[in-house]
Amino acid sequence: MGLSIERILHSQGFGTRKVCRALVRAGQVSIAGDVLDDPFAEFAVDGLTFSVAGTAWAYRPQAYLMLNKPAGHECSRSPKHHASVLDLLPAPLIERGVQPVGRLDEDTTGLLLLSDDGQFIHRLISPKYKVAKVYAVTLKHPASDTLIAELLGGVQLHDEPEPVAALACAAISEDVIHLTLGEGKYHQVKRMIAAAGNRVAALRRIRIGGLALPDDLAEGDWRWLTEAELQALWA
Repeated sequence: MGLSIERILHSQGFGTRKVCRALVRAGQVSIAGDVLDDPFAEFAVDGLTFSVAGTAWAYRPQAYLMLNKPAGHECSRSPKHHASVLDLLPAPLIERGVQPVGRLDEDTTGLLLLSDDGQFIHRLISPKYKVAKVYAVTLKHPASDTLIAELLGGVQLHDEPEPVAALACAAISEDVIHLTLGEGKYHQVKRMIAAAGNRVAALRRIRIGGLALPDDLAEGDWRWLTEAELQALWA
């Protein structure tokens, strides 16, 4: 059973039903090179690719994206002091309700996922599921065995009843460590490093679960997650 092209466009973030009907009637929508003029024409959505104003889109019932977050952007739909990461996405993705999966600080860069699937977002950010997040942390002072031991053993954070420990921590160079966490408390990496007697000079998330930030995804760029990448998140 198919859906009308009007409903398809609406579900993919191209505006209200009225706006989507107008797009079709204005000759802005095509499928397989054929320009459509009937907004109520029905199409099977499985594997459907359509074009709007010359830009090709694949129908996706839910959106799963990765973004290489640059500094100077807030993970919020209503940013207070800087641009939103959503400003880096095409308008239809914003319209359909895509939001960041968790938050990275304004000055933190690296792997950020975005989706309009609430259950997916909850599973990734809930401490219950302990999906590991790996950060490359550039320190202000050289890493030491003591620092790593404290981070692995647990450090006491203000307003936290129990010490908070890293799942893993390894020195990569004199002043860079890879820190793995299973939860995402407010400013957690910076607070943990400070509690262990050092400071963060730069912070970049490089992995979520089994999904690593691709080398070929430039800072500020985004792309759809593949099925293999979605599965890798739970590895």
